Amino acid sequence: MRRLVPLVALVLAGCGGVAGSTVPTSPPATLTLDGPATARIAHEDVRPVDPVTPRLPVTVDSFDGEAVTVSSVDRIVAVDLYGTLGEIVFSLGLGDDVVGRDSSTGFPSAADVPVVTSGGHDLNAEAILDLNPTVVLTDTSIGPPEVPQQLRAAGVPVVFFDPTRTLDGVPDQIRAVAAALGVPPAGDALVDRVTGEIDAARALAPTGSSAPRITFLYVRGTAGVYLMAGPDSGADAMIRAVGGVDVGTDIGLDQPFVPITSEALLNARPDVILVLSKGLDSVGGVDGLLRIPGVGLTPAGEHRRIVDVDDTDLLSFGPRVGETITALASVLYGS
Repeated sequence: MRRLVPLVALVLAGCGGVAGSTVPTSPPATLTLDGPATARIAHEDVRPVDPVTPRLPVTVDSFDGEAVTVSSVDRIVAVDLYGTLGEIVFSLGLGDDVVGRDSSTGFPSAADVPVVTSGGHDLNAEAILDLNPTVVLTDTSIGPPEVPQQLRAAGVPVVFFDPTRTLDGVPDQIRAVAAALGVPPAGDALVDRVTGEIDAARALAPTGSSAPRITFLYVRGTAGVYLMAGPDSGADAMIRAVGGVDVGTDIGLDQPFVPITSEALLNARPDVILVLSKGLDSVGGVDGLLRIPGVGLTPAGEHRRIVDVDDTDLLSFGPRVGETITALASVLYGS
């Protein structure tokens, strides 16, 4: 299983080994991107499936090993690091019942829902209890860990889900959330739609030609964080889905994220650099990114082939993941 590590862990990641690699000196013929671009998904907001009446109570096995009984979904709090759980709940047609969210749940229909994560990604027990929730959906990507226990001690059902974020794991994640909310038929309907969109998006990648070499850089200029993605970063799965080669994995990085070095970038020779939109803004846009040592000397840097993706879209692996793959493919290949 491929796991998307929490962003807190990224800063602490160590350098992996960098092996020698032979790479092409010119971009693949299939790559039509010529300069900076933003990959925008087709639907800014979620698209709920047809409403299904919840069948309650249900007892589910929480990911932390507890059996949790959910008797009401009238007041749902959905919180995780990536906004995945909130997106699933809204997509299942239960958005009107969500009373609390995390700061990563950023699509328009959730805009008026109170945020219960103080400081960006820390759970606030008092803020959650003030909302009188009937169920809290979460995972171990967000904390502190004592907060869910405080909520349980107060009588609130808290259901944990698998914190792993992978493309292949999207259907199971949707079905698990649907089961906890008593709407398995809605989960099945959403899975059918999402898997169809993923398959259609993957088909947009050209075949029979050399694959573009793509790297994902996680940058936060305000925090002085400059990281290059490798295996198990989550970004590697998205790069493969659009028919690309994840250069961090290809050159032998052995960590999901490692500090950017000129040596690694020059050895990797990416054709395209992928970044989060807010990260790009934090370093002063494309020009600022190119000033990071090594970036401007890569084929991607020389041709300014920088693709940014909204922070809440690229790594959440939620119901709109097929749309994200489609948006990336469209930017890369003009699909």
